[in-house]
Amino acid sequence: MSYKGLDLSGRVAVCIGGTSGIGRAIAHGFADAGADVVCTSRRQEQVDAAAEEIEAKGRRTLRITSDVSDKGSLESLLAACVAEFGNVDILLNSAGRTKRTPSLDLDEQEWNDIMETNLTGTLRACQVFGRHMVDRGYGRIINIASLSSFVALYEVAAYAASKAAVASLTKSLAIEWAKHGVNVNAIAPGVFKTALNTKLLEETPRGAEFLTRTPMGRFGQVEELAGAAIFLASQSASFVTGEVIVVDGGFLASGVNQ
Repeated sequence: MSYKGLDLSGRVAVCIGGTSGIGRAIAHGFADAGADVVCTSRRQEQVDAAAEEIEAKGRRTLRITSDVSDKGSLESLLAACVAEFGNVDILLNSAGRTKRTPSLDLDEQEWNDIMETNLTGTLRACQVFGRHMVDRGYGRIINIASLSSFVALYEVAAYAASKAAVASLTKSLAIEWAKHGVNVNAIAPGVFKTALNTKLLEETPRGAEFLTRTPMGRFGQVEELAGAAIFLASQSASFVTGEVIVVDGGFLASGVNQ
């Protein structure tokens, strides 16, 4: 077997939710590793900005929006990528949403909205791109799970349930598609600072507790997720499927830290 390590040259990656936060950082990592990368989300201006960043790295891309609640948009995304590049080798599912609500006050619409994006949206993308990969006999799918796939986080029951289900879905698809050359894995990020959560992490007791529970004594930088994603997308992970790789600074290993 020819060993190519972590080189993604010649590969095509589609990053759903790849225009901001974790998805954007991983998309940049794929491009730095040699892949052509299509970053997609619902907002055209964000797609255009992400495409410019990928092109600045010397990689090819497309400017096309998508919505994980609309299977037709995902099918159009796949068709456009196949028309431009010939195939899609790597799929990253990073679109997600959350809202903090006490469970006694959680209404069904909020529950359904979170499940629709985080779980059903992931399934839709896996189905659309997974069929293409199964037909080709090759593919790498990477879903985004969460610490809450394993432990409870206070007052985000819908999010936690959706992410526990993403971890389970990842394993189910992995065993169905392994014989077709499609590896399905997930990354469970710890606490990473983004533009959306900086105030919460730096100025609230919740943020202080997250920090106390993280043995490295700091929050992650989203760029630190790229290595795990590149590994899972690469030849180095050719015999890895059905795994949830945790990148959390030791959070889940944490008991008493002092």
